Amino acid sequence: MAISAEVSGPDFSKGVSVELIAEGESILGHVGDKAILLSKIEDQFYAIGAHCTHYGGPLNEGLITGETVHCPWHHAVFSLKTGEALKAPALTPVSCWSIEVRDDKVFVTGKRKAAVEPRAGTEKQQFVIVGGGAAGTAAAVMLRRKGFLGSIHLLSEDEALPYDRTNLSKDYLAGNAPEEWIPLWGQEFYRKHDIKLELNAKVMKIDGHRKHLFLADGRSLKFDKCLIATGGTPVKPPIPGIEQDHVYMLRSLKDCRHIIDRTSWAQKVAFIGSGFIALEAAAALRARNLEVHIVAPEDLPLIKVVGVHVGSYLKKLHEEHGVHFHLGHGIKEIRARSIVLDDKTSVACDFVIVGAGVRPNTLLAEQAGCKVDKGVLVDEYLETSVPGIYAAGDIARWPDPHSNKHIRVEHWEVAERQGQIAALNMLGDGVKFQEVPFFWTQHYDTSLGYVGNGGDFDRMEVFGDLGKNDFAVAFYDDERVAALLTVGRDRESLLIEDAITHFDNKKVQETLLDYERRLHSKHTPTPNYFEPSP
Repeated sequence: MAISAEVSGPDFSKGVSVELIAEGESILGHVGDKAILLSKIEDQFYAIGAHCTHYGGPLNEGLITGETVHCPWHHAVFSLKTGEALKAPALTPVSCWSIEVRDDKVFVTGKRKAAVEPRAGTEKQQFVIVGGGAAGTAAAVMLRRKGFLGSIHLLSEDEALPYDRTNLSKDYLAGNAPEEWIPLWGQEFYRKHDIKLELNAKVMKIDGHRKHLFLADGRSLKFDKCLIATGGTPVKPPIPGIEQDHVYMLRSLKDCRHIIDRTSWAQKVAFIGSGFIALEAAAALRARNLEVHIVAPEDLPLIKVVGVHVGSYLKKLHEEHGVHFHLGHGIKEIRARSIVLDDKTSVACDFVIVGAGVRPNTLLAEQAGCKVDKGVLVDEYLETSVPGIYAAGDIARWPDPHSNKHIRVEHWEVAERQGQIAALNMLGDGVKFQEVPFFWTQHYDTSLGYVGNGGDFDRMEVFGDLGKNDFAVAFYDDERVAALLTVGRDRESLLIEDAITHFDNKKVQETLLDYERRLHSKHTPTPNYFEPSP
C-alpha cells in the first residue's frame, strides 16, 4: 500500500540544467503532485516515480547501483530506465516518464505506458502454481509481466485472496491497518491478468512424470510446468490442553481475525515462544492494551538467531512496553484461564498464542518424486529433481553461493524473490537464484533490518549504541561477514547487501570500517561469545 508524501525539489516540467545531475546519480523533484526521480545513466536521462510501490519508501534515500535503485525500507529494486520492479517485495513497477532535452535543460513531459513483450510460443502452455502465498503469487504475476501467454492456475488452500502475511503480526493485529491493506490485489486484478486463482483448492497429489495434478474435488489439471510453493504449517508442541479453542496459531488471515475477535473482551494473553512473529504480535497486542506474557525455554529472545546483544536489546525494549517474560521455562499444561510452567508457576491468561515455528509442507513434493532433505531440494535455478517441477518459498532448500551451503530460509521477501526467479526459469530464462536473504521486523516504533544468513555464526561485532537505537551488528562465519542486523542504519544495510551480493567481502569490511569511523566510537568485538542455551 503506497503512502503519499509531499513533493519537494525542482519542478521537472519546467526543466532543470543538465549540469545538475552527475553521471550515475539521481535527484528528487516533481511534476505537479507526483514525486519524480531523475537519473543520468551513460549520458542519457531517465525519470521514474520516486516512491516504492510496496509501502511507499522514498527511493531518493535508497542506494543506486548501475541502472537500478534499491528502496531503503524493505530493499525492493527498480530499474531507473523503465521503472520495472526487478526484485520483491515490490511486485508492481513505479511510473516511467518521458524526457526531452533542449537548450541544455532536461524536461519531464509525461507518463509513458509500459509495454509487455509477448512470449511467442507460450500460448498453449499450461503452468500450475500450488500455493497462494508469497512465492506462488509473485510467480504468477511475474509470468504475466514477462509476457507469458499460456494459462496460469494459481491454487490456494486459503479462503482469502492472497494477502500480505507480514502485516498480520504487525499493524493489522494492532488495529492500525485497515482490512483493505491486507490483500495484495483485488479479485479484478487476477481477472484482468487472466490468472485463474482458485481459493479453498486442496491439491491431493502431483504426478511428476505424467504431469498431472489431482484436486480434492475430483478434478485433475495437466501442466507443462509446475511450481510447488506450499509454505509451512505452524508447529504445535505436544502440550496438554493445546487443542482447546482459546489456543491460537498465527499463520493465516483467518487466525488473525480470530485473535482480534478475542481481544474484544480478553485482558491477558500468553505466548508460547519468543521468535520474531511472537514478539511482533506481542507488541501489536500491547497496542490493544492487553497484558502480555511470553514463555520460552531460551535465556533471551532469539539468542540463537541474533545473539546476546540484540536478544538483550529486544527483551529490554519489550519490558519497557510492559511485556512480562518467563524465560528458561517450558509449558507443563494449558488450562482454561491459565498456563502452568515447568516449575509449577501459574500464569493467568484469557487465551494463548503459539509461536513455536513452522514445519515445511513437503509432502506433495515428496509424492511427486522430488528429493526432500530438510526441505525440498532444488538446484540454483530452483528446479527440483523432477524436471519441470520447481519449488520456492519456505519449502525450498537451495545451494546458497554465499555460504556454499544448502539453506532453507523462512522469510517473506526471500519467498517472493524465489517465486519471481522460478517464474523466469519456467519460461526458460536460466536465471540463477543468488539473492542475499533480507527481512525486517517491527517492534513498537523500532524497525530492525537483517540482511544475509548468519546461520551458525561464530562471532559478532557491534557498531554504534544499542541504547540510542542507532547500531549495527555484524555476524561472522570465520572471516566472512555472513549477515548484518541494523537499527536506524538503512543505508549501511543496503551497502552490505550489495557487497555480499557481489561476493565482495573486502567491500563489506570497508563499509563497516567507514561506518565505525563516522560513529566516532570504537566498535565492540565479541569473538566466540555465542553459546547455545542448554
